Amino acid sequence: MAPGSRGTGLFRTLLIRCRTPGPGQTRTGLHRCLSSLPPPGTWTSELSRLSHRDLHRLSVTDPDLFWGSAAADRLRWMKPFHRVRDCELSSGKISWFLGGKLNVSENCLDVNVEKHPDRVALIWERDEPGTEVKITYRELLETTCRLANTLKSHGIQKGDRVAIYMPVSPLAVAAMLACARIGAVHTVVFAGFSSEALAGRIQDAQCKAVLTCNEGVRGGRLVKLKSTVDAAVKSCPTVQHVFVSQRTETPTVMGELDVPLEEVRHCNILYWMVGFWGHVSGQQFSRHSVDLVLLCLQYVFDYRDGDVFGCVADVGWITGHSYVVYGPLCNGATTILFESTPVYPNPGRYWETVQRLGISQFYGAPTALRLLLKYDDSWVKKYERSSLRTLGSVGEPINHEAWHWFHSVVGDGRCPLVDTWWQTETGGVCIAPRPAEDGAPIIPAMAMRPFFGIQPVLMGEKGELLSGNCVSGALCISQPWPGMARSIYGDHQRFIEAYFKPYPGCYFTGDGAYRSEDGYYQITGRMDDVINVSGHRLGTAEIEDALDEHPAVPETAVIGIPHDIKGEVPFAFVVLKEEFGDDPAAILQQLRELVTTKIAKYAVPEHFLVVKRLPKTRSGKIMRRILRKVAVETSGDLGDVSTLDDPSVVGEIVDAHERYRKRRSSQEKH
Repeated sequence: MAPGSRGTGLFRTLLIRCRTPGPGQTRTGLHRCLSSLPPPGTWTSELSRLSHRDLHRLSVTDPDLFWGSAAADRLRWMKPFHRVRDCELSSGKISWFLGGKLNVSENCLDVNVEKHPDRVALIWERDEPGTEVKITYRELLETTCRLANTLKSHGIQKGDRVAIYMPVSPLAVAAMLACARIGAVHTVVFAGFSSEALAGRIQDAQCKAVLTCNEGVRGGRLVKLKSTVDAAVKSCPTVQHVFVSQRTETPTVMGELDVPLEEVRHCNILYWMVGFWGHVSGQQFSRHSVDLVLLCLQYVFDYRDGDVFGCVADVGWITGHSYVVYGPLCNGATTILFESTPVYPNPGRYWETVQRLGISQFYGAPTALRLLLKYDDSWVKKYERSSLRTLGSVGEPINHEAWHWFHSVVGDGRCPLVDTWWQTETGGVCIAPRPAEDGAPIIPAMAMRPFFGIQPVLMGEKGELLSGNCVSGALCISQPWPGMARSIYGDHQRFIEAYFKPYPGCYFTGDGAYRSEDGYYQITGRMDDVINVSGHRLGTAEIEDALDEHPAVPETAVIGIPHDIKGEVPFAFVVLKEEFGDDPAAILQQLRELVTTKIAKYAVPEHFLVVKRLPKTRSGKIMRRILRKVAVETSGDLGDVSTLDDPSVVGEIVDAHERYRKRRSSQEKH
């Protein structure tokens, strides 16, 4: 709808209708106007007639009206809310839909079973192509209820924390929904983390139970899960039960904590046995995050009734939470559960899946796209992809080469490509090229436009608000939105200091951004010590902590450098004790194994450079800026080094890196 059409007038009418006090009313927002709202459905039908520009304007100028209307009409409430929000960002106070009560499991399942019980809810794209399993909403509800009752019968109650360490599968989805159904809090841990990393997350959340499988299957290989859980729970005294399901035929050794999930697996929907083949913080979200992702599916990805939504993320990451499970199911969609890898059994796997399952939206990570574009285009073009209508990228900024390949080769130049920017902490998409007016431009490799309710601002080095266009600064969001995290479990003060203290009155994303001449946003990368490896965010401090545990290593510094496939990779500068300097290769191999054990294999630094010492200021702060310039071979422009305690250390590190570079070059030639 073009500006100036009926939508603009309707926009004004909506504002007047809510803001004009009636008899006995005052100008205090939607929570005072709820009694005068039209019947359910009226608001949404009227709002949907507004232009996207007017919808966004309404969402930031009157968020109570916008989000209150969307929540009241699009979600089922057990008890209606009496106030839309009570938020104060400086203190980290974030409350939405006060007085209301809903169950996200009911909104994902029961609502859809009433409308279309036999519609397919999940398509489990298992590791072996052509062995997919389809689960209807009725079947998913039955399994979720069985599992919820199993949890309750073993003492899991409202407020208890439950860890889910499972591969991408229907049972993992049912586990999430079962927890939500009984009011338990789930923490889904990526089923690739080591036992120590898993234990840390269980300990942080003080989990009462863990759900897992005997093994996972990925890329034609078996992944041991139960043994990892067994090792983890040895240091987790709060765990009372470990619920175990059989993904493969490999026998499982059961211990005194273990509970077999046979009674759940016997339900028709789960065909498990068919065939073979820094310190981590726990973000707290409320059930109201679903209000954001529910709208995102429609407005960002152009979801329509009957579509097959294909997000290929793991359910252990926030993308899987929001756009594999809760967003699609709340919209009554058919959602894909992708168990395999982009290149198994060959580089055409994604596109063969698109053809076979008729996927409408494909949402994946730039790191996978960069991997696939190295192969011949025939791996894409041999498969029918006419079902695709929207393409999306997530997890990190997408580079131009991958964007053009994805758009031109995969989408044949006809599918809008939405480069979405958001974070675990935001709950859902915050900046993306869509929604926008029909025919509005999409600029390659740029997130562009803020989503409904999102008001981005750029801040300068001195904390000042940067106005105008063609400026770069720290990306912040100046007002709350329903999807944002509520706290860090057990450490609210840390939540305040990390996200709200740097720029009082705003949420600090930790990212930098550029606002273009046209007012669009380009994400420029992290501003803190976090790196993004294949879409996985890693604190450099977490890697350094693992490396420093080695008895030969007194000190390390880890920075991120660009990588053609993974986006970024860790580069570790390692100081070895003098007595261990004779065999550095053996030590470095031990360090690789240590990081794999402590964190995960993808966290292992791509590069290790042994140095005698690190560049430090007189106060002892490591000058990572210098290390980053050396690592990316721009040491000719190191900037001011006068603040270093001993500037001669820079020459030592540059020389060490030059020797390392020549050695690698020689090895690659041979």
